[in-house]
Amino acid sequence: MKLYTRGGDKGETSLIGGRVLKVHPHIQAMGLLDELNSHIGLALAHQTDDVLRAQLTKIQHDLFDLGSELMYTETPPKLVDLVIVTELETWIDELEPKCPELKRFILPGGSVAAASLHVARTVCRRVERELVNVDAASRQLPFYNRLSDYLFTAARYANVVAGVPDQEYARGADVFKTKKKKE
Repeated sequence: MKLYTRGGDKGETSLIGGRVLKVHPHIQAMGLLDELNSHIGLALAHQTDDVLRAQLTKIQHDLFDLGSELMYTETPPKLVDLVIVTELETWIDELEPKCPELKRFILPGGSVAAASLHVARTVCRRVERELVNVDAASRQLPFYNRLSDYLFTAARYANVVAGVPDQEYARGADVFKTKKKKE
């Protein structure tokens, strides 16, 4: 089988239900998901922690599944069980206590592993902003919202693993409320 088909040479592509222009909102959304998945793949390549590697791999598969819902020109079937949102929350809850207490805004960066996760987080935020305009993706929005939170937490955890401190925003004040420990 040849990789190229020449079917898109005139600016169209196929969805389930017919051909559409490559600027169709579903095609635009799938392009954003592909970009996000690529950034997560790059972040995965920089990880040494087995927990993060397993989680990021699972997320890549989830993104493919979510993209499959956008392959329909009409109302898509609900192919993805959004229990994956709860899964992200569980992972955040497991990683967050392993990170230093968050008091100030932090700058994206630190280790290469963390910086790559921060880039994926910003792309995820763009995906979320753009998918607001795609009716077929509206039920998926909680996933992307939680995914960006996960990627932020994972980036902080990747810095812990690498032994590199988060870089706090120097001109900022303590903005996050801390929980007082019970004595």
